[in-house]
Amino acid sequence: MATTAELFEEPFVADEYIERLAWRTPGGGSRGGEAFDPKRLLEEFVNHIQELQVMDERIQRKVEKLEQQCQKEAKEFAKKVQELQKSNQVAFQHFQELDEHISYVATKVCHLGDQLEGVNTPRQRAVEAQKLMKYFNEFLDGELKSDVFTNSEKIKEAADIIQKLHLIAQELPFDRFSEVKSKIASKYHDLECQLIQEFTSAQRRGEIFRMREVAAVLLHFKGYSHCVDVYIKQCQEGAFLRSDVFEDAAILCQRVNKQVGEVFSNPETVLAKLIQNIFEVKLQSYVKDQLEEHRKSDAEQYLKNLYDLYTRTTNLSSKLMEFNLGTDKQTFLSKLIKSIFISYLENYIEVEIGYLKSRSAMILQRYYDSKNHQKRSIGTGGIQDLKERIRQRTNLPLGPSIDTHGETFLSQEVVVNLLQETKQAFERCHRLSDPSDLPKNAFRIFSMLVEFLCTEHIDYALETGLAGIPSSDSKNANLYFLDVVHQANTIFHLFDKQFNDHLMPLISSSPKLSECLQKKKDIIEQMEVKLDMGIDRTLNCMIGQMKHILAAEQKKTDFKPEDENNVLIQYTNACVKVCGYVRKQVEKIRNSMDGKNVDTVLMELGVRFHRLIYEHLQQYSYSCMGGMLAICDVAEYRKCAKDFKIVLVLQLFDTLHALCNLLVVAPDNLKQVCSGEQLANLDKNILHSFVQLRVDYRSARLARHFS
Repeated sequence: MATTAELFEEPFVADEYIERLAWRTPGGGSRGGEAFDPKRLLEEFVNHIQELQVMDERIQRKVEKLEQQCQKEAKEFAKKVQELQKSNQVAFQHFQELDEHISYVATKVCHLGDQLEGVNTPRQRAVEAQKLMKYFNEFLDGELKSDVFTNSEKIKEAADIIQKLHLIAQELPFDRFSEVKSKIASKYHDLECQLIQEFTSAQRRGEIFRMREVAAVLLHFKGYSHCVDVYIKQCQEGAFLRSDVFEDAAILCQRVNKQVGEVFSNPETVLAKLIQNIFEVKLQSYVKDQLEEHRKSDAEQYLKNLYDLYTRTTNLSSKLMEFNLGTDKQTFLSKLIKSIFISYLENYIEVEIGYLKSRSAMILQRYYDSKNHQKRSIGTGGIQDLKERIRQRTNLPLGPSIDTHGETFLSQEVVVNLLQETKQAFERCHRLSDPSDLPKNAFRIFSMLVEFLCTEHIDYALETGLAGIPSSDSKNANLYFLDVVHQANTIFHLFDKQFNDHLMPLISSSPKLSECLQKKKDIIEQMEVKLDMGIDRTLNCMIGQMKHILAAEQKKTDFKPEDENNVLIQYTNACVKVCGYVRKQVEKIRNSMDGKNVDTVLMELGVRFHRLIYEHLQQYSYSCMGGMLAICDVAEYRKCAKDFKIVLVLQLFDTLHALCNLLVVAPDNLKQVCSGEQLANLDKNILHSFVQLRVDYRSARLARHFS
């Protein structure tokens, strides 16, 4: 059986168990060359099964014995638990009885304590009153003999006694007790001074515990506030040694905030009084010195200092908000700030507007002086408007144009300076204006910007540019107005950015928003009218220049050469020069404008360019070879029109090119060409007008085919 037990290994696996048994049986495996003997292995398995059965019976008997023992012990344990429960119930009953007894005794003790207190309290009061009467008699006799008054170490007890005697003396009639009342008051004052002196000395020595003791005694004296004043005064000694008074103040308050709670019973009141003293004495004096120096002599420095000082003061206030200063510390600190700056903030916006006006005027004047330009007054009124309209529509020379020598009188440097000054003004306005006045003040600053940037600078440049545009019949005219357009466009983008970035946040929730938007809209519309007028005149001048080129370069013999068989040119010289001029103007327009404005202006120029070429071609008679040359010219014009990148313009020149084919097509094919895709929708009179330009038009054959 021992051998069988050895075969059981943990964990038990039946297959491995059989393998181990077979391996241990002689002839049960191929070990050492021994032959396999199945009979012997079977015999071993049968014997082993019998052994396992015997082992199973023994284990089963052992299990039954253990189960019986377990049941017996379970019954004994249950019986023992029942006995313990009964004992616990008895103990709980005893505990309840003891608790009731203790409560009864405690009630008796409390009652006895109340009785004793009722007896002892009057006795203590009587003893205290007796002591006070004894001390009062010493004041009546005029000689203080008690140790509490003569021993300086008992100043705390003496202070308590004299404070009570002082209250009693207040109730005594003056005529009978005037002398003793005077002595008590004198002693009261002396002790108060001694306590304050003791507090001062302890503060200088840094003895927090002693300071707290003395402050607690002085709390019931009239001179307690003087004690607080002394503490505040000594706290500031040596605290303001650096140039930055605001940083010094913040460090001082941080240090005192940690200490004041260990000394005084009302630390928030003491700290608030310290802060009030710093604001009303140190900061107010510092602010006054910094501002009064420049208030009347240098507005720019005055405004910068005011903004800087107010900002640093509000930043200090934000730091002080971390401390416990009572219930409404926000209002408390706001009142302190207002008390310092109220005299400066009342007329702030007037100083701001005055400075902005003078500064902006100086920037503009300095620019015009650098150009050696004397600003001229721009005519206004009904007569001037009438002249402008007549000149725009008829191009009549109603007055001499001004030669600006290519100067636009617009400067990005000037604009940046004006916008920078206005930006700083908006920032100061946001910080220094009362919230109720902020939108109104911001609108006034915006009005200054409109006046000097838009009216005095941009509008003046537009007026000057308009006056500098020559009439359409001028030869070799220099057209600078597109440069004005380009710079004005760039400047107005900067103006619009400042409007959105710096003005809008100040007025977004006020009625002034609509007023500012309307003012901006009006100035934009006013400038757009002048820009449109100037661009229209400039386009007229461009067309006029093209007319001069065509008139000077185009010859009648170009389209009706004397020798039809000896034409060597691909297109006329007039066409070359016009196309060169047009390409330069198209490039200039693209460089001067942006967005949809480019397409709009190029479309207008393209339409006028087409009309000019159309009318120009109507002035000549064309031979067969001349017609071919005209087609070549129009093809070149069409190639030039592609630079416009405008569909309508290209379509117009495509149609014109098709019309020119009528100048060379054989008479028999005229009707077919006229009914083609590009000419089918044109008015018959237009087609006829082109056919009439042919030198062979009067031949009966041609007239018959076209009729």
